[in-house]
Amino acid sequence: MQYNIQQIGSILGVPVSKKQVGKITILLTDSRKLTLPAETLFFALETKNNDAHIFVEELYEKGVRSFVVSKFLPEWERFTDAAFLKVKNSLSALQKVAAYHRKRFNIPIIGITGSNGKTIVKEWLYQLLEGNYNIVRSPRSYNSQIGVPLSVWQLDEETELGIFEAGISLPDEMEKLEPVIRPTIGVLTKIGEAHQENFNSLEQKILEKLELFANCDVFIYDEDNDLVSQCVDQMVLSQKTFTWSRKNRDAHLYISAINKEGENTIINYSLLDLDGSFMIPFTDEASIENAISSLAVALYLHISPSDISSRMANLEPVAMRLDVRKGKENCIIINDTYNSDINSIKIALDFQQQRKVERHLKKTLIISDILQSGVPPKSLYKKLADMVEQSGVEKMIGIGSDIAAYQYLFSMPEKSFYQTTDLFISSGEWRKFSEELILLKGARKYHFEQITYLIEERIHETVLEVDLDAVVHNFNFYKSRLQPDMKLVCMVKANGYGAGAVEIAKTLQYHRCDYLAVAIAEEGIQLRKEGISLPLIVLNPEVNGFEELFSADLEPEVYNFRILEAFIKEAERRGITDYPIHVKIDTGMHRLGFLPEQIPEMISILKRQKGLKVCSLFSHLSASESWHFDDFTLRQMEIFRKAAEEIEQAFSYPVYKHILNSAGLERFQDTKWDMARLGIGLYGISASGLSGLRNVCTLKTTILQIKEISSNETIGYGRKEKLDHDARIATIRFGYADGMDRKFGNRIGKALINGQYAPIVGNVCMDLCMVDVTDIDAREGDLVVLFGEGLTVLELAESIDTIPYEILTSVSQRVKRVYIKE
Repeated sequence: MQYNIQQIGSILGVPVSKKQVGKITILLTDSRKLTLPAETLFFALETKNNDAHIFVEELYEKGVRSFVVSKFLPEWERFTDAAFLKVKNSLSALQKVAAYHRKRFNIPIIGITGSNGKTIVKEWLYQLLEGNYNIVRSPRSYNSQIGVPLSVWQLDEETELGIFEAGISLPDEMEKLEPVIRPTIGVLTKIGEAHQENFNSLEQKILEKLELFANCDVFIYDEDNDLVSQCVDQMVLSQKTFTWSRKNRDAHLYISAINKEGENTIINYSLLDLDGSFMIPFTDEASIENAISSLAVALYLHISPSDISSRMANLEPVAMRLDVRKGKENCIIINDTYNSDINSIKIALDFQQQRKVERHLKKTLIISDILQSGVPPKSLYKKLADMVEQSGVEKMIGIGSDIAAYQYLFSMPEKSFYQTTDLFISSGEWRKFSEELILLKGARKYHFEQITYLIEERIHETVLEVDLDAVVHNFNFYKSRLQPDMKLVCMVKANGYGAGAVEIAKTLQYHRCDYLAVAIAEEGIQLRKEGISLPLIVLNPEVNGFEELFSADLEPEVYNFRILEAFIKEAERRGITDYPIHVKIDTGMHRLGFLPEQIPEMISILKRQKGLKVCSLFSHLSASESWHFDDFTLRQMEIFRKAAEEIEQAFSYPVYKHILNSAGLERFQDTKWDMARLGIGLYGISASGLSGLRNVCTLKTTILQIKEISSNETIGYGRKEKLDHDARIATIRFGYADGMDRKFGNRIGKALINGQYAPIVGNVCMDLCMVDVTDIDAREGDLVVLFGEGLTVLELAESIDTIPYEILTSVSQRVKRVYIKE
């Protein structure tokens, strides 16, 4: 369905002064994801961290001519051929447009909410129902105030059923999403503690979530949850419920038996006079509950029990996130086999573009047939071809009979098509990949994991999993604590605190970080080679390193007269003027920096030359995390403030001033500076105990072997530990060469296995260590978490009297980094 700007204006009740010809097909809230400017309507959203009005000019230059704004800036007066719809709130306008669009469809719409399982139920419903309906569903977990309207906008003339999830984190949010989704069928999944901090009680959160079902025809939930049932009665929803229960035989859907057999679960049920059963290839409680919710919807939609049974048996696990891995021959692999529908492909292509940056890697797409019923294949693959062309894909490999049949729709010169994955592998084409950014996007039946195995660089089974969404969350968390117009410098030194500087820097650049900082020039040069164009501060430059700084456009810290005079001399020799430097003042840390009494001489030297220009002045707080040293911290700030005033008065231009580090941002956010530096907090660790951060890094390995060892036997080198009980000892593939401190040995450290702690026994070896799993149901091959959720880096550091920085940065380069994103 198409709209024009006049229709959008009518929906919003806003007059349109410009008569424009053309259709609106894309609602855009993120200026970085622009694809078809002429068909785009941009909503300039204002959030706590950003004001998207600043991107209007950039989008206009790229061809966008339709805008929804909440204020009109004078510089836009010259955009005479653009239409601006001025509204009170751009987000409310987005939701209003999507709600109008939703009203045009008289089809079943499934709305899903809850604390856990929303995305799983949505995806399993898609797997159960796609054989009967042409379905539009929320991409990934697009369940927010912005994501829901963008999801609903996907509905078109060919849609026969919609499935949308709604998530909330604050009171009064669901009433805004209900008219956008306006479900005919409601599903409430498991209620838990997620986002509970913003609600007075669990009851308040349940009542808020139930707002989604105020106008639905039927509402499905587990009636065994007494609190939910009470809230349903309170909301007067009982007359439209379709309940399931494991206890009440009179429930609409009674679950009569659940039996686990190996890796499968058999579920027996009764509906009215109908008895049925089905098997799912999962045994965990969450999957069982999600399958029952999905069963209830399928039965309500009159899917036959035999179809339900056969489809349930083939349910596939839902990979919630795509991941980025290092490939062979300098390739990067983006692995996304989450789903293969047309809407998820657009998201994956956007992410591929984010990862390309400036480094020239050929953009390669390996894609399977799109398993989506109800859309004529030619129309489907024409839409895909347009999408791929707009994304700048340079090389394409299509796998499947359908996509091969329509290969003529794809215009890129470098393309090939195969009927099956096995034929592609046997062709050997994958051996020729070199310097490519490869996006793998395939339905699970095509088993693209076989391709990943062949092209991925395999170093070590142990992995450090880096959550890029958590990095963004933490970045925005600290950004929200900044004073207005204050800039943020993010630390990516020491290989991004062990997480991988390149991927962290790419993520921060995409999210418009102001500055990055590294320790040495080589780190900055590597980032430049990978396409990082943000300003880069080098904190520990070498006296003879001006050439590499200048050639890579790196900005050095200057901390003493020796390096200052060397850089002045080199700049003059090259005829360089006003090269940016960052001057460090020692206010009490007594590491690097000019002492306050040296400032007059430094000013004198700087005023006699033209090669260097002070970009910023900064200092380092010694103990900002500690309340005990607050007087000292405040004294440091006062010394710095006086030094900065003295330097600024000597020059005719303003300079940035920054002294706050992560802990300083947490505890002294009301002090006014021009910039702040974010280090350990970016990686999810609060130096002062502040809550609200997300874990970024999870270190994982596996159990190689388990042995039954008798009491009085010793474990490991040096026979340092003698068992006082008969024990099951597991050997795991992680040692001091991987980053395990030897102090963790002999029951000082521990690992997390199947939700239980296993103490490290004996001395840590170079490549391995041993843990006691006597009281744990553990098997060879089981996953072992060395740090992450449930076993924090801070906890480990305290156990050996060190700091989290050391734990993070000690992880060896032979440990493979895997980057994940929802």
